[in-house]
Order: sequence, then structure tokens, then C-alpha cells
Amino acid sequence: MRQWRAITVMACFFALAILAGAQQPPPGKKDDAKKDPQQAFEPRSGPGAGQKFLEKFVGDWAVEKKFFPRDGGQPSVSKGTCKQEMIHAGRFLRSEFTFEGTAGKSTGTGVIGFEPDTALFTSSWIDSRQTRMSFRKSKEKFTGEKIELFGSGLGAEPEMRKSKTITTLEDDGKKIVHKQFSIAADGTERQVMELAMTKK
Repeated sequence: MRQWRAITVMACFFALAILAGAQQPPPGKKDDAKKDPQQAFEPRSGPGAGQKFLEKFVGDWAVEKKFFPRDGGQPSVSKGTCKQEMIHAGRFLRSEFTFEGTAGKSTGTGVIGFEPDTALFTSSWIDSRQTRMSFRKSKEKFTGEKIELFGSGLGAEPEMRKSKTITTLEDDGKKIVHKQFSIAADGTERQVMELAMTKK
């Protein structure tokens, strides 16, 4: 009888040991957690289809910028340059613009990223003309053909003007066309700006 009790106790001990071992992460996982403790709060994510599309934008570009007046007259035109590169291990595209116009030199920086989990783009823009930052985000999943973004506020910001941008690649990737539209309260759209970028 004692022998059976001893065997039962040993069997329970081994079962508990196996369960405890199963609950422990593999040695490699432990090492990963030590190397990147931030992973538990902000899991890593790798580039996706959107980044593959953004890679086509990399390079040096000649830029023609047009602003369209409300009265429908001729647009004002200015020339500039843009350098675009993928940053942070290929996760984001950074664009550095420089323009020369009648008001002098102006510069601007855009950053755009893509979240594979949601298939949506998010972008930010800052420039030398103002202190306000501009943010835009997709509303529909990326289809592989164009980037469509809508103006987006942060938190409880005051009512902002509604706008959207559409960016397409043309001429086998040698040309980028970026159009910006304002959206009225009734939903009608008016083109405000166009950037035509030609690869150098």
C-alpha cells in the first residue's frame, strides 16, 4: 500500500513539473524579453504592403506646385525639389521639400507610415510657414494603387477644415501626382493644390 502511495506521489510530482515547464516561455523567448522589455507594452510590427509601395517613392525629385484660387482663375505655380527616403528600418517614408517662390524660400517635412494590421496609412506634415502640425489618415484599406488620406485632428481639437489628399504613381514610377481637396459641409470637393513630382 505504501509503495502505491509513493508511486502516486511521484506521479503527481512529475505531472506538476511538466505543467510548470509548459507554462515557462522557451529560452529564446526569455532572452527576447530581456533584450526588448518594451515588447510587452508596445509589440513590434514589421513593414507590409504599404511600405513596399512607399519604397517606390524613394529618390530625388523635381517638384512643380500649383495652388488653385477659389474663383477658378489660373493657379499660382512654384518650383522646388524633394528628397525621399525610407527611415527606421524601412517602416516610414520621410520627404524633405524645398521651394523657391516670390515670398522666398520655404521648407517642409512629411512622414508617412503604414500599419499592416489595419492596412491604413497615417501621415504628418510640418513646414517653415507655420507652427501647426498637420495629420492625415486613411479611411479605407490600401488596395495597392493609391494613397487616399483625410485630415485628422488630435483629441478634442476645435473644428477643423475637412480635406483629403490623393497620391498616385504614374509613368512607371517616374512621376508622383499629389492632389489636395477641401471638402465643404455639403460634401462637395474643390481642388486646392497639386504637386507634380518628376524623378531626377
